[in-house]
Amino acid sequence: MTLKEKYQKEIVPALQDKFNYSNRLLVPKIKKVVINVGFGRRTKDKDYIDNIEKTLVKISGQKPVFTKAKKSISSFKIREGMIIGIMVTLRGERMYHFLDKLINVSFPRVRDFRGISEKSVDKQGNLTVGFKENSAFPEVKVDDINNIHGLEIIVDSTAENKEEGLELFRMFGFPFRKDEQDKQNKK
Repeated sequence: MTLKEKYQKEIVPALQDKFNYSNRLLVPKIKKVVINVGFGRRTKDKDYIDNIEKTLVKISGQKPVFTKAKKSISSFKIREGMIIGIMVTLRGERMYHFLDKLINVSFPRVRDFRGISEKSVDKQGNLTVGFKENSAFPEVKVDDINNIHGLEIIVDSTAENKEEGLELFRMFGFPFRKDEQDKQNKK
């Protein structure tokens, strides 16, 4: 069963019962996934930027977009309009495919992974997870990596608050830390 089918057949009825939604359309859903990498000090290193672009294409399956600085910051040697990062926005089938791979393959491959903190879900019910190394993704071969870089993944949902967002992500199978769940259950 794909993640989209699981959402439609299992998650929607369960959330509808738990939060007493009068209509199926009120149930929170995942709108998009954004994968983001900042260049940091290496904004002028063309090889580094090309390497990041190639790994993001492998990870996401689509061409990334470069992000530019909105204003100049002299202490960081950044000028307005300068390319400072790269990002990919996934929606629809690609998004569900990426989330399935993230939950079932990438998280278990992270070294010393004990689960996602519940603090990663903000007040609007969106999840933000950071990876220190891009080697957790199966498309990135360890032998081919020239530069190891981190990346940030933002899962944007239509949840109204943190509680709805947490429950949505738990039902999708995101691995949250056990000790935080036990504290939540005791309250």
